[in-house]
Amino acid sequence: MINFPSAILFACTMNSVRSAIAEGLMKNMFGKAVYVDSAGVRHGVVDGFAIEVMQEISIDISKHQAKTFDHLDDRSFDVIISLSSEAHHKAVKLTRVMACDAVFWKTFDPTTIEGNRENRLFAYRQVRDQLMKKIQKSLTSGILPEE
Repeated sequence: MINFPSAILFACTMNSVRSAIAEGLMKNMFGKAVYVDSAGVRHGVVDGFAIEVMQEISIDISKHQAKTFDHLDDRSFDVIISLSSEAHHKAVKLTRVMACDAVFWKTFDPTTIEGNRENRLFAYRQVRDQLMKKIQKSLTSGILPEE
């Protein structure tokens, strides 16, 4: 039996792309077997490109409400998986007052890509696929890989 966390928080800068995608992927893979949430250091709004690339794989994150760490309903997480440096700094601070682990999955921010729609969507797909691979790896190994 694989020992896997029962409550996971994905965190990034604004909870609008990377952490929202990771939350959607994890919920799709685990259903309600694992409590999954996401947050950002600063408040953001869910990005339309993130919604679109998730719809391509039949996962709907259009109702996701971006929130900050301060607006979490639950603070009982086994692990916080940070997807940006800024979020990881916040997660490490939280481990001082919460009994949880902080893991850093350095993840490219696709919002920095300029150009036409297809170039931008390609960057979002790469982030989605990278996160999917990391989550799948953690499923098969029972560990949360760090970068």
